[in-house]
Amino acid sequence: MHTFYNVVSGPLAWIAFILFFGGSIYRIVRMLMLVAEKEKFIFTYMSWRYSLRSILHWIIPFATVSWRRQPVLTVITFAFHACLIATPLFLLSHVLLWDEAFAISWWTLPDAVADVMAIIVILGAIYFLARRLTQPDVKFITSASDFVILAIVAAPFVTGFLAYHQWLSYPLVMCLHVLAGDIMLAAIPFTRLSHMLFSPFTRAYMGSEFGKVRHARDW
Repeated sequence: MHTFYNVVSGPLAWIAFILFFGGSIYRIVRMLMLVAEKEKFIFTYMSWRYSLRSILHWIIPFATVSWRRQPVLTVITFAFHACLIATPLFLLSHVLLWDEAFAISWWTLPDAVADVMAIIVILGAIYFLARRLTQPDVKFITSASDFVILAIVAAPFVTGFLAYHQWLSYPLVMCLHVLAGDIMLAAIPFTRLSHMLFSPFTRAYMGSEFGKVRHARDW
């Protein structure tokens, strides 16, 4: 088990970071190259003003018509994504690892708060799973890969929660937690999780087109 932990927290972790950063840079650069090659006209009406206006409205809960029409989905979506990002970044044990490895550290969440946030992510994943299984319009566009992605997202939080409370076999669960984190990090640029990379560009494009060309709001 010790060897397994050394592998997932050593070589596999480095591979995951390289794939995440390298893959993210590649995907963004490739997207910009394709736009320049096939739809260069898009750059002519891109606007910082309308781009930021659109991004701002879509990252504020209930600021758009779509968010207001689905209040339950809106609350769960924002809580899920906020906890999904903040928990691993500000978890004390994670920050300590960065401090030990690179001598850098930052503000951390109390363990009890991080514990609740992990539960929010897990419950959010269950909600999105149930929604894909039961809501007809969502079920229609759901494929097997969507369930795999949900599992990839939920796994680090489920295993982390189990490891923190030392349920089941702690050494095994801890190894699975690190492995799940490696898989999620490496998967981001190459799966639909890449929306975290492309959503600002999408909103900037939509905001610029609607604001500068159509003279209308996109929310």
